[in-house]
Amino acid sequence: SPMLPHLAELSAMYPFYFQFTITPYGHDVEPGLPDKREVIRTFQQMSQQLGKTRMVWRYDPILLNDHYTIERHLHDFAIMLEMLAPYTDRCVISFLDLYRKTERNTKPLALRPLGISEMNILAEGFSRLAKGSGVTLQSCSEAIDLAAYGIEHGACIDKERIERVIGAPIDVKKDPTQRDVCHCMKSVDIGQYDTCLHRCRYCYANTNGRMAEASFADHHSDATILSGILRGDETITARKVTHLKIQPTAESQMDSLF
Repeated sequence: SPMLPHLAELSAMYPFYFQFTITPYGHDVEPGLPDKREVIRTFQQMSQQLGKTRMVWRYDPILLNDHYTIERHLHDFAIMLEMLAPYTDRCVISFLDLYRKTERNTKPLALRPLGISEMNILAEGFSRLAKGSGVTLQSCSEAIDLAAYGIEHGACIDKERIERVIGAPIDVKKDPTQRDVCHCMKSVDIGQYDTCLHRCRYCYANTNGRMAEASFADHHSDATILSGILRGDETITARKVTHLKIQPTAESQMDSLF
């Protein structure tokens, strides 16, 4: 929400789209997030400025325990879908992967692993609810094939969506450093672990709430790094950057005239 007044300024400089996670979880799972009604309002306001093709709703990760049941997910997804369908054309789902570094944080939730049958029940239910809404469902980094429910394998760094946003084709391949089930294009992450105050228990990027608070407090708005300041003894490597946008040739421009 603090970015809302600056979206027009950013749009004038950079083409972009947002991936915006909205789940049905409470503060037991996502202790640092504001009320979900406020989060949904922010999504709607951003979409009104940017357009629905630049807003991707992520309903992930899907987790199960005695409180967050399959029935609860279907109920809450239906409510959120009604509120968000006019503001997005894509919803991305994934099922929780329990990384070793998140086991401690998720232990109080008493999670149970999702079996193939449970994934299929959720996928069928979500697909049925989304039918006719104008929102296409995709999965993220999932080995399971959900095509029978109209849910294709998706990508966070989505070549097709990037081309739509910038209005031109790009020359880029799948990221070879990612898992086989990840369909993202080659990209560069910008960020830092243990800096987010949302403290979502399932998040692999935050393992220690106190470390995150300390890193957040060590942010300086005029610094060249996210947390802390450069001491002068660091090794800084310049990354070679190349343009990915395919520039039209004179021949292709001539072809377009006839």
